[in-house]
Amino acid sequence: MRILGALVVIWLIIGGVAAWQRGYFGGAPDTCAQAGTIAITIAAGPLNYMGANPQIDCELPQPSQ
Repeated sequence: MRILGALVVIWLIIGGVAAWQRGYFGGAPDTCAQAGTIAITIAAGPLNYMGANPQIDCELPQPSQ
């Protein structure tokens, strides 16, 4: 179990480095799509270095008036 936990942590660290290299941590995300893209880039981990460029497209519902 410890090995699996260590692999997951290393996977997420590599994803965080990839997100940092792409400049995603320059400021707070303005939209749902930016926040989702940051999260999925971190979750993709080393796949980012194998050509993956995950992106999320989402829209939050507008509040009723």
